[in-house]
Amino acid sequence: MTSENENDKTAAADEVEASRAPLLDHLLELRSRIIWSLVAIVIAFAICFAFALPIYDVLLRPFTVAAGMVGEQAGAAPPRLIFTGPMEFFFVKIKLALFGAVILAFPVIAYQVYRFVAPGLYRNERGAFLPFMIASPLLFALGGSFVYFVMMPMVMRFALMQQQSPGETRIAIELLPRVSEYLSLTTTLILAFGLSFQLPVVLSLMGRAGLISADTLRKGRKYAIVGILAFAAFFTPPDVISQILLGIPVLLLYELSIFSVALVERKRKREDEAAADD
Repeated sequence: MTSENENDKTAAADEVEASRAPLLDHLLELRSRIIWSLVAIVIAFAICFAFALPIYDVLLRPFTVAAGMVGEQAGAAPPRLIFTGPMEFFFVKIKLALFGAVILAFPVIAYQVYRFVAPGLYRNERGAFLPFMIASPLLFALGGSFVYFVMMPMVMRFALMQQQSPGETRIAIELLPRVSEYLSLTTTLILAFGLSFQLPVVLSLMGRAGLISADTLRKGRKYAIVGILAFAAFFTPPDVISQILLGIPVLLLYELSIFSVALVERKRKREDEAAADD
């Protein structure tokens, strides 16, 4: 009896040790993936910080375009930005470099995430996961491009139209944005639009996992509209134009998500029927 108990304890200890080894392997693999991601971010940060001024000049392009359009109409002075603290613009360059580093290093980060989760996926799941990994940065870039080419020129033109020229009975009112405020506005809008443009990817993944259906999305359309409007009001400047410019594309993406989830459901149904026939 004693020897049997000792054998059971030895078997239990061996089982615990066997389960511990894969866990340690996963933790080592996770550490390796995190290190590679951090290395990519550090390298991208150094590159972006070295070119912080040219990058900031690129971000200022919508402002200069809007100022040129308003200046032609009202004869306004060329646009200017200011900073009120000795280290303000230096920290702006650091924030800009960090923001650019995350975007620049995103393909490496996404690849490391995929390499970490891929061993736990079936072959067909890997094939289904890859399109979403490709679509996500493309949709983010589309959202950021919408901000850069459409949203920011309209917002800055609206702001510049609030200026007032001096007269006999009025004083001059001139827009002099701080460099930090302009960067915060631009990056906030890029993040808001970039993340909101991920809606088809998120809902399609949820549909593939069986967490949501196309019928559920259709029935919840009115609630989605309220949520999208609240999201637009929270992440955009307090003006109706910005909220509409964000709300309309997201609503269109919601409708696209319904179509995407319906396609996923039809494909899964065909796969289930094929598996049943086999």
